[in-house]
Amino acid sequence: MSGDLYRLARTVLHPGFEGTSAPDWLRRALGEGLGGVVLFARNAIGAGLIRELRAENPDVVIAIDEEGGTVTRLEVEDGSSFPGNRALGVADDVHLTERVGRQIGRMLAGLDITLDYAPSADVNADPANPVIGVRSFGPTAELVSRHTAAYVRGVQGAGVAACAKHFPGHGDTVTDSHLALPTVHASRELIEERDLPPFRAAIEAGVRSIMSGHLLVPALDPSLPATLSRTVMTELLRGELGFDGMLVTDAIEMRAVAAMFPPGEIAVHALDAGVDAICVGLTDEDGLREIVEAVVAAVREGRLAEDRLAQAAARVRELSAWYAGQAESRAKVHGDVDEEVGLDAARRALTTTGTGRLERAPLVVEVNTRLNKAIDADTPTGVSAALTALLPGTARLRLEQGGELPPFDDRPVVLVVHDAARHPWVRETIARAQAERPDAIVVDTGVPAPAGSGTHVHTHGISRVSAQAAAEWLVR
Repeated sequence: MSGDLYRLARTVLHPGFEGTSAPDWLRRALGEGLGGVVLFARNAIGAGLIRELRAENPDVVIAIDEEGGTVTRLEVEDGSSFPGNRALGVADDVHLTERVGRQIGRMLAGLDITLDYAPSADVNADPANPVIGVRSFGPTAELVSRHTAAYVRGVQGAGVAACAKHFPGHGDTVTDSHLALPTVHASRELIEERDLPPFRAAIEAGVRSIMSGHLLVPALDPSLPATLSRTVMTELLRGELGFDGMLVTDAIEMRAVAAMFPPGEIAVHALDAGVDAICVGLTDEDGLREIVEAVVAAVREGRLAEDRLAQAAARVRELSAWYAGQAESRAKVHGDVDEEVGLDAARRALTTTGTGRLERAPLVVEVNTRLNKAIDADTPTGVSAALTALLPGTARLRLEQGGELPPFDDRPVVLVVHDAARHPWVRETIARAQAERPDAIVVDTGVPAPAGSGTHVHTHGISRVSAQAAAEWLVR
């Protein structure tokens, strides 16, 4: 029985790792029943790496955050080929969203990736939200619900499992759960009306997985974050919403929960609450062993029911079996190339005011390009590169908070900003620049503030195609 317990404990763990090939400890763990692996841009993801992982355990659940837009692990260097959720919500064509989801699924299917930690089903109710923002389809339950369902249909139609996140909804928060524990200050009635409908829509669309959010929601559970709350994970999500697929945590090293317990105890509490898979964004041999030992010890001590652990492991295996059964869908989607869908969506999402255009190479001032921790630090906004491709000689300058605007000469000026709605200093910088240069063009790649005077271009997302759409509009 001891060996069985260890195997069950390994089955529910989905760690990430350093390096571009599978380390020896990870290979051994896979051979001993490790149920999943989560991949990041740091792993230089390719078919060779995934073959290494599957050689040790053909049934391993290989997961990735490939949302499109700002959150991409496969296209970090040049930016995503898809504009992201907010842009899709602005375009508001569910057929278009399903096409995008299908192409993202196609990309993952080609690499033999099991599970996409997408879409974000969060309703971005607070424009000041520091971590969701453009990752949400928008600010209303109806909009987010219909596009969440469409995205799920697209990804899973390509034979790859989708994962709606971050239950019960990360949209009405002003804290980044990577850094601290956010609190959702909303009544149970508001949560029912605003935050839960997109998850209900995902479940109705057949979503295979849901990710918990590290959120304190006092109206649901005043003492424990959702990830660790039986009230939220089992009574609400399983009982009231009827979800019976694989429930996975957000990464447990995020400070929202890591500040409360060591990793092993987080895993035990989450499993006891009803979660099936524990995402550990980055660990090593000792870290993995510590979590396995903690889970086994909790079962032996009676703090975690063995039946609950076995149920969790069974749901991980069920997801893997579903993926294996989708081989025909993945083969079919391989030839279903829809290369223009991302750029088409980005163009349709573009909103503009003013008539300013560029006829010669501009000075591009990137006002704030440091993004949140869900976004890989190397992800470019891409606007400078897109303009350079159309107007050789385009110059680029990066300006952080507290920095001074450069002296302007006779070149056209383009200010590239992100989430002006969220940053007073960004809005002040725009005002100072336009006072000196009323013809300065503003490109906002995030949640924009109301457009003032002059020319404003809102892409509603960071991606290669969003930047290209903006550049095309400015140069046409």
